[in-house]
Amino acid sequence: MTHESLPTVDAAVDAVLARIPGTLVLALPLGIGKPNPFVNRLYARIAADPSRRLVIVTALSLEVPTGASELERAFLAPIVERVFGGYPDLDYVKAARAGRLPPNIEVREFFLKTGDYLGNAAAQQHYISTNYTFAARDMLAHGVNVLAQAVASQHEGTPGWQLSLSCNPDVTHELKERAAAAGQPVLSVGCINRELPFMAGDAVVAPGFFDLIVTDPACNHTLFAPPNAKVSTTDHAIGLHASRLVQDGGTLQIGIGSLGDAIAHALLLRHERNADYRRLLQALDGPAPAREAPEADLAPFRRGLYGCSEMFVNGFLKLMTAGVVKRRVFDDLATQQAVNRGELDPASLPGGVVMTGGFFLGPTDFYAALRALTPAQRAAIRMDRIDRINQLDGPGPLDNALRRAQRVQARFINTTMKVTLLGAAASDALESGQVVSGVGGQYNFVAMAHALPDARSILVLRACHDTPDGPVSNIVWQYGHCTIPRHLRDIVVTEYGVADLRGQSDAEVIRRLLRIADARFQPALLEAAQRAGKLPADWTLPVAWTHNTPEQLDAALHPLTQAGLLPGFPFGTDLTDDELRIVAALRRLKKSLQHPVTLVTTALRAVWSGQTAPPAYLERLGLDEARGFKALLLKRLFAGNL
Repeated sequence: MTHESLPTVDAAVDAVLARIPGTLVLALPLGIGKPNPFVNRLYARIAADPSRRLVIVTALSLEVPTGASELERAFLAPIVERVFGGYPDLDYVKAARAGRLPPNIEVREFFLKTGDYLGNAAAQQHYISTNYTFAARDMLAHGVNVLAQAVASQHEGTPGWQLSLSCNPDVTHELKERAAAAGQPVLSVGCINRELPFMAGDAVVAPGFFDLIVTDPACNHTLFAPPNAKVSTTDHAIGLHASRLVQDGGTLQIGIGSLGDAIAHALLLRHERNADYRRLLQALDGPAPAREAPEADLAPFRRGLYGCSEMFVNGFLKLMTAGVVKRRVFDDLATQQAVNRGELDPASLPGGVVMTGGFFLGPTDFYAALRALTPAQRAAIRMDRIDRINQLDGPGPLDNALRRAQRVQARFINTTMKVTLLGAAASDALESGQVVSGVGGQYNFVAMAHALPDARSILVLRACHDTPDGPVSNIVWQYGHCTIPRHLRDIVVTEYGVADLRGQSDAEVIRRLLRIADARFQPALLEAAQRAGKLPADWTLPVAWTHNTPEQLDAALHPLTQAGLLPGFPFGTDLTDDELRIVAALRRLKKSLQHPVTLVTTALRAVWSGQTAPPAYLERLGLDEARGFKALLLKRLFAGNL
């Protein structure tokens, strides 16, 4: 296959517009695989020409944070410059967020940045609800005729020149194959970004994989790098409970965010500081541990784990470095089966991988570590297609048997928002139908856990969350939206323990979920279940269960947190110590603004005590020369919340 090399983004846009005379239906990878400069130039050209139409079909369109208030914007400005400097925001994202997309441009996404588009009518109306394994199929159904992707390059201009789909081999291969099989012409554009790590596996393609290759240095921009989220005490408790369910010699899937980091950190503690790990579990369990759970595995990892996850996150790289994710799997069925039976020593065999991922996204140091991988380390990570990762059946005739042999003792750990007392879960949308994020691959992994003989699906969630009207339980009697149906219920984990729901009766499922619910909501939940005839009218809550409170949890873990075992940022942060203090104060201030009594109390305390904030903090927030009632009040409130 041949390709045309184009030296500028403008030349590439000209070529696309010349070859596709009508409506452009542009497929873009999710996350950081988008070639932003090319997309922005194409967007501008179509926006200026009402005779043309552009439909963008994609997922997870990212945007540099800006802040919702003057204080937040002032605080974020230096961080944005430090972390995101050189990253060109996508113009269509800015326009969509503001509700100002041109009438001849439409954006359709199958996964939204979490919570960012609640109340955005256009985004909500054009959202595509689909499983990740159906994404390529459904994108083509929208009439895709252009595919554009950022790629890495190696040995450019030599006979051995190769490209890498790097962060996004997830749906690209399948989309091109399906288009060819259907006779649907798709013009493919690869834009070289030399900031992208060159990754191995299915990511490696020949230059002829693309019709057009853009070599413009303007495409070499900074990668979007979301900073690590703070891991709370609640998150750490959930991570610790989940970590005891992971079997040595097994398979692991986790996701991004504070809960994913908490799970990875707990696994590292189990492996590297096992005595401290057991102390933490003992403190969590207290006098009445949740016994309705699978047998725990608390030992360090001797055989290690195989990482198999649609998302390759920073936590996986930390686990690889520590020797937790080290179990090698092989692409030959006979070899893999012999290894499983103990007839072959994997250490004596060439090849094999310890990590398979479909896409990646993470902080700046994660990308730097991927770029710095040795050839051997890179070869141990296979960036692969989603239709191979998220399901057992794939494009090859032996895929089902091979994947079953590789994915022994799998633990697929996913986050959810709500769980009903009958075991259904809502992970992507609210009762109103407003989409929070998307289904992604969650349903795929839950279904796969039931298809594999020794696998388990583990859904993790915080037992409650705060709202302006007070705390609300995330374990509910019923919910008007469902991502995972109750007949696929398996294991649920909160900060208060583990509930094994697989194969249990409805009454037992309810009891086990009440056991790990926040005690403040247990009586109302129990009453709802009894009113519906799902629990005996004379059944009462055991007294030990009523100790499930944030205060009890904090008291149990506080000494060990003070000892440094449960850090707020186990994998580091892009924020300075001063910035972390300001963030904490701003969070408390935001919360107090929702509660007038707390607001007044904080302000009066600051006045009476004469408490002030460091001048550098006030200058950072633009409060150093505060004038007027509002500015002076904010200055006092900020000081009070420090």
